[in-house]
Amino acid sequence: MSIRIGIDVGGTFTDFLVIYPDGRRRIHKTSSVPSDPPQAVLNGLIELAEIEEQPLNNFVARIGLIVHGTTVTTNALLTRRGPKTAMLVTEGFRDVLPMRHGTREEPYDNRLAQPEPITPRALRLPITGRIDYQGKEVTALSEADVRSAAATLREAGVESIAVSFMHSHANHEHERRAAELLREELGDVYITESAELLGQARYYERSSAAVLNSYAGPIISRYLTTLTGILDSVEFGGLLLMMQSNGGVATPDELAKRAALSLLSGPASGPTSGLLVVDEHGWDSCITVDMGGTSFDAAVVKGGKPLIMTDGEIDRWSIALPAVDIHTIGAGGGSIASVDEGGLLSVGPQSAGAAPGPACYGRGGTRATTTDADVVLGYLDPDSFLNGQMSLDRAASEEAIRRDVAEPLGLSVLEAAAGIYEMVNVSMATGVRDITVRRGLDPRDFPIVVAGGAGPVHAAAIAHELEIPVLITPRDSSIFCAAGMLVCDFKHDYVQSAHDRLDMIDPATLAATWTRMAEEGRATLHGEGVTDEAISFEPSLDLRYKGQWYELTIPVDPAAVSSAPDLATIAETFHAEHDGLFGYNSPEMPIEILNIRLSAVGRTSDERISLNSEVAVNLPVGAGRREIYSPQRRQMVEVEVYRGAAMGPGTKVAGPAIIELGTTTIVVLDQYDCVVDKSGSFVMYLRDRADEVIGRLNL
Repeated sequence: MSIRIGIDVGGTFTDFLVIYPDGRRRIHKTSSVPSDPPQAVLNGLIELAEIEEQPLNNFVARIGLIVHGTTVTTNALLTRRGPKTAMLVTEGFRDVLPMRHGTREEPYDNRLAQPEPITPRALRLPITGRIDYQGKEVTALSEADVRSAAATLREAGVESIAVSFMHSHANHEHERRAAELLREELGDVYITESAELLGQARYYERSSAAVLNSYAGPIISRYLTTLTGILDSVEFGGLLLMMQSNGGVATPDELAKRAALSLLSGPASGPTSGLLVVDEHGWDSCITVDMGGTSFDAAVVKGGKPLIMTDGEIDRWSIALPAVDIHTIGAGGGSIASVDEGGLLSVGPQSAGAAPGPACYGRGGTRATTTDADVVLGYLDPDSFLNGQMSLDRAASEEAIRRDVAEPLGLSVLEAAAGIYEMVNVSMATGVRDITVRRGLDPRDFPIVVAGGAGPVHAAAIAHELEIPVLITPRDSSIFCAAGMLVCDFKHDYVQSAHDRLDMIDPATLAATWTRMAEEGRATLHGEGVTDEAISFEPSLDLRYKGQWYELTIPVDPAAVSSAPDLATIAETFHAEHDGLFGYNSPEMPIEILNIRLSAVGRTSDERISLNSEVAVNLPVGAGRREIYSPQRRQMVEVEVYRGAAMGPGTKVAGPAIIELGTTTIVVLDQYDCVVDKSGSFVMYLRDRADEVIGRLNL
């Protein structure tokens, strides 16, 4: 057995979870390096080797697996610091990107600017050639047009190209040939064929995904080259896996081919961690919230699986690849508070990040942030932050809030800090409400699993806003995503459009399509070292009532991959899902199939990973008293402070109180009590719902 490490690179900190062969765990955090993200990985390995008192190469030689998640492509896209990207389109469709769906996002906002296309019009080049909706060639591909476009793009210095032709999902030959010609003319330019990436109808969605993939491709390729070079330099001989936005992992080579799956991949392992936590109490569903230094991520796990979306957007551009449905807002510990010209307080989305950071960090930051408010409100102890490894400057926090918020609004520093705290909490509660209610789910039916360094400080306020009675904070919640990465499976998704009625399609046709996809998935997983015994398949169909515009993805019995599926059962499931989401169904209406889907899954490990470190039995539970702000009483109150590391299973705390852990602080508000469960997690619950909650907890 060898060491396994999960590495989650965030905007402020890079988290390491080290699992030793004997089951021991080590948690480590190091500051992220936004200008050179792989450097944070190396810094963390160096620091871990020093803690182990071993030479770096000796420590790295013991590592058998590194699973890594990064936001490098997402950040590059949002800041437009990516490669010059071009696009070949069918003649007459040069403006497929700016036209998008042909509708306005906000019909009543006449000032809403359209998003800037990633590829400017001058680099979206029309090509003669046409395939019809049945896949028949109407007009031959003009190879002369493709070669001429290649010359233009060579002169423009493009680094990547998306090839997206009309109806290529029905016949891929024109795109395939155009890509061959581009490679002949341009050499190693990164090229995406839209139908190979996303073989489904809807030209805008497929084109947007292809462009995003081409934009992300050179970025993630360079990142992986740098990262693998760093690991090679320290003689790493184990397996490196990368997190994908669909909730699975892949080898670097596979991720580089489908680079768009690195977009939104950073928090994608969080829901898997959430499931590990609630499973201790018999739940198979939960809401996960992860608040770090830069952003807040919310996701839903239902029926033992993270909810997946195929209609996602990033920076207002469609990315129709399957991805874990995560709602992200710019609300983190580093989110900057400001007052606009109209006298309105806002918090985020701008962030102070890791550098210069909040004013209290003493690293040059001067703007008031959420963390500064938490310090002023007493939730964070300046002397014990990060286990005492980093001291916070309360006076700097007070000065920043006074200047940026209190004086412009005519408030005291305490009132201004409370306003920042409440504003960011309402924003996060709105994000949770959005991800649940729009799917027909009631957030009050789910426990919340809290993660991130800043999450436990704000979670009780978020839960109270949403009337959610139970919150569970793992003892090591700050390494939530890093832990999830180590239990995520390999996963690759395949799709093929098929515009047929469900009651008229031959079941054997569906089975044959799934069989073909399964063989492709099996070959990919074999290439990643997965054996047949660890491979499984998850077929599904995108269905809608005839005449509808949007569809629902309905899971199908895995046996359908090798035998004809039961269409009647599929129809019944669709009617039930439609009723649950929209409040009605129409069994008399014909059901249409839009897409045939299959996920190929390669199991990585059956081993469970706990998010709870051992209890420090030699420490006293009490850690003194201090004043904190009570939102209910709207004043400072003196409360007990507890050492979370010394609180064993069964320990109870009545709110209001503070529980301090090495990498986070749990704020127990007035209406809540907290108990440590059998696994070591901190379960907070509404005091007036105690009888209902306590009975089902594993204490």
